[in-house]
Amino acid sequence: MDSQGGPYLNKKALFSPLGAARLCQLAMGCAVIAMVTHSAGYSGSQGVFCMAAWCCCFAMSVVVFFLDATRLYSCLPVSWDNLTVTCAAFATLMYVTASVVYPLFFVRIECPYAGCDVRNFRIAVTVCSILGVLAYGAEVAWCRARPGQAVVGYMATVSGLLKVVQGFVACIIFGALANGSEYSRYAATIYCVVVYAFCFALTAVVVMMTVCGRTKAVRCMPFDRFVVVCTLLEVLLYLSASVVWPVFCFDTKYGSPWRPSSCPRGKCPWDSKVAVAVFSFVNFGLYVADLIYSQRLRFVSSHLSTNSRV
Repeated sequence: MDSQGGPYLNKKALFSPLGAARLCQLAMGCAVIAMVTHSAGYSGSQGVFCMAAWCCCFAMSVVVFFLDATRLYSCLPVSWDNLTVTCAAFATLMYVTASVVYPLFFVRIECPYAGCDVRNFRIAVTVCSILGVLAYGAEVAWCRARPGQAVVGYMATVSGLLKVVQGFVACIIFGALANGSEYSRYAATIYCVVVYAFCFALTAVVVMMTVCGRTKAVRCMPFDRFVVVCTLLEVLLYLSASVVWPVFCFDTKYGSPWRPSSCPRGKCPWDSKVAVAVFSFVNFGLYVADLIYSQRLRFVSSHLSTNSRV
């Protein structure tokens, strides 16, 4: 007991829906890692990515659960609510990706040379990974700001969650660019890479400012207006990149609109260019949705404040 007569441990970290979701995250993460290292196995860049995603999310969940249960998060110079919902959203995306990639590359209907036990373990890994997606998604849904409720933190809003998704999609774009996309052939495609990097950095700055509780660091304007201005700039930049990249990669003057027959699977520059183009449009749509929601939130806020003065 402390000097105030309260318990040392946070009971809500265990006996609450949020605590139950985090315990499920730990259980599924531990089960996945144990089965993969025991018998399911992994290989290649796809397997390394899946294993790294599961280990990273498990370690993150252990730290979050421990700090929440012991109340030590109060010693950290961060906004705890913003940090936890950001971690949960990021882990959800990582688990979703791993839950698709692992069975796609490692699960087969027929038994492999190592026997049916390996196949069964890989199926079990996939099932536990999907359950992990549900556990992390449940935490995001539980912490998400709802209409009519007080907003605990910006990252709990739809706009804040979209920031996490935008950063994740940008990482996919960077991975495709690094996989032999030949982006350095033209100045226009180099411009697109600069756009992707700048928008990712700007999104990361907004997220870091929110998580660190530095939303008052912008002196020339309110933080919500700063976010809207950044999002509008990102929309315009992604719009230009989403037009320029396909033109300089698939137009017959600069590239090929069709996949070369001699291109090896998994190491084809044309495939990487297609991935960059597709996810550029995806991120452009996410930024547009973010801008619309942010402006709507701003309008509602201003409308309410006007009514309160009346």
